Amino acid sequence: MNDTLMESGEMYLETILILSDKQDLIRSIDVVEYMGFSKPAVSRAMKKLREGRFIIIDSEGYIALTGSGRELAEKIYDRHRTLTEFLVGLGVGRENAAADACKMEHDISDESYEAIKKHIGA
Repeated sequence: MNDTLMESGEMYLETILILSDKQDLIRSIDVVEYMGFSKPAVSRAMKKLREGRFIIIDSEGYIALTGSGRELAEKIYDRHRTLTEFLVGLGVGRENAAADACKMEHDISDESYEAIKKHIGA
């Protein structure tokens, strides 16, 4: 998907986007609780995302997506929702569809994804 960011980084960006839709201020602990990862793991990921200029963290520890971070997070989240609905439409249970979409969203080519969107009319 993004040559400079691994799948796990994309998942963190997607999580920050989802959290930002639910609450005004986000800290690393919110990411820890949402994802169920350890504090040290999230801290390392936030450092990498900050260094990659995908997020900014202010002096009080609040996290915000940069323009490029938001763009990538929205792309990943759109893929997640679309692929989930596509799989549900094929008869896959919602829970399995969401889990499979989470795996697919990071690796599917733009061409294949656009073909699926066109097929389902999204």
